[in-house]
Amino acid sequence: MLEELFERLFEFGYLGIFLITFIGNATIIFPLPAAGIVFAAGAFLNPLFVGLIAGFGASLGEFVGYGLGYGGGKLGERKYDDRYKKKIERTKKLFDKYGGFWVLLVFAASPLPDDIAGIAGGILKYEIKKFFIAILIGKIIFNLFLAYGGYYGANWVLEYAIF
Repeated sequence: MLEELFERLFEFGYLGIFLITFIGNATIIFPLPAAGIVFAAGAFLNPLFVGLIAGFGASLGEFVGYGLGYGGGKLGERKYDDRYKKKIERTKKLFDKYGGFWVLLVFAASPLPDDIAGIAGGILKYEIKKFFIAILIGKIIFNLFLAYGGYYGANWVLEYAIF
């Protein structure tokens, strides 16, 4: 099944990379192995374009988490007054202490669970333009790292492997 997925990916090329990273970041409950696909695509396609396109697709997919947080924040305010408000205050302190932009960027540029940061950004009603820019920069960094890792890793294996 994974082999078939890779075949389909390379049929669609960069559009396939965009779609897979978009869907992989939009799904919170059922994550796709988008990072592995970006890594593999970097070996066969231009890694710069793979990283940029994957970063853009992934950052757009993160709006699902932001939307859930934004909408869920309104529901939570009514249902769980005291416990909810305490958790929101702790998260708000984290955003205030380290700067929401930098928290989002670090989560997006690393394998940390950035869905949580996106949901928190929505709950806190973090400015959507700043949210997008932070997530976009972080996702591009992360996906460039993966794509170039695939490019250099695959070439190294092909160069030194004895078949």
